[in-house]
Amino acid sequence: MIWCKMRALEYVDRGDCQNAVASMCSDISKHEKTSDKTGMLSMMGMMEIDKGASAVRRWINGFN
Repeated sequence: MIWCKMRALEYVDRGDCQNAVASMCSDISKHEKTSDKTGMLSMMGMMEIDKGASAVRRWINGFN
């Protein structure tokens, strides 16, 4: 999961919250243990985009 977070946080660091969420969701969908939860997690991530970079960063860092 660490590589997913690192990749997504690179987008946040560039101010691109939309692609940060998209990146995290894309990577989550590729893992067998999380692929069935992609839709719900994507919706949660999209709700954070309008709140700004710090909210998206918290959302990404919330994954273990």
